[in-house]
Parts: sequence; C-alpha cells; structure tokens
Amino acid sequence: MEYILKSSIALEFIKKEPMTGSYKGMRYRLSRSGDEIEACIWPEPYNYIKTADELKQYNRFSLSADGKDACVDWLNEQVDVQRDLWDKALSMSWV
Repeated sequence: MEYILKSSIALEFIKKEPMTGSYKGMRYRLSRSGDEIEACIWPEPYNYIKTADELKQYNRFSLSADGKDACVDWLNEQVDVQRDLWDKALSMSWV
C-alpha cells in the first residue's frame, strides 16, 4: 500500500535541502549525502534534532528517480512493518 505518495517527494528539493514529513506516528527525513539519499525514520513526537539517536533508523538509496522511488517504497514498507511502534508513538504524543 502506498501511504506516502511518490509524487509528494521532490528529488530536486532533496538535492538542495533536507525534506521532512510524517505519517501516522512515523516521522522521516530525506537528505542528500554525496550521491545518495539518506532516509531516516523515527517515532513521534519530536523533530529530527530533538530525537535521541538510538530511536533513529537509516537507509540509503541512489540520488536518482529510481532511488527516490525505492526510498518511498521503503518508507511505506516501514509504516506496515513497524506499525506497533508508530501507534505507540501516536498514543503518547499528546500526553
């Protein structure tokens, strides 16, 4: 299932600045690292800087249209694979 749409991720933007977003308890940051996209996911509620490093998970993809698509596929996969973590984060976000 596609939760995060490939059309919502702008490769040209990522080439210049980190891009952040969230989906139902999972936050993500996509940034350029050399000739790769570095993808980072973590549970809500905090932003990238305020979240402890041990809560962050990383993956890398080529800095290309195919790499962007693979990155979004991975993000969407993680929504399902780690649903319990994201649900827990959502339930604690506003406490």
